Amino acid sequence: MKKSLSLIALGLALSFGAAYAADAPANTPTAQQNKMGQCNKDAADKKGDERKAFMSECLKAKPAAAMTQQDKMKTCNASAKDMKGDERKAHMSECLKKKA
Repeated sequence: MKKSLSLIALGLALSFGAAYAADAPANTPTAQQNKMGQCNKDAADKKGDERKAFMSECLKAKPAAAMTQQDKMKTCNASAKDMKGDERKAHMSECLKKKA
């Protein structure tokens, strides 16, 4: 009796574990894997030590910081310094909508 209860409990535990694993996203590349893929594409024409050095630097590099709204305002204001009225308003609107 104890053996059958133990086997049933073990079976239930394994089936719950399998169900949980099925919910996990499969084959979703991580940020590091995406970075590795991009560096690998960029290094396609390099060989040997040159490739090794390039890959090392590429993988160490931090992604460019996203431009903040305040930075966008500064840039757009500088480019619109000679404009007035509706022209400036239209320019600022378009400039601030652009992605950095």
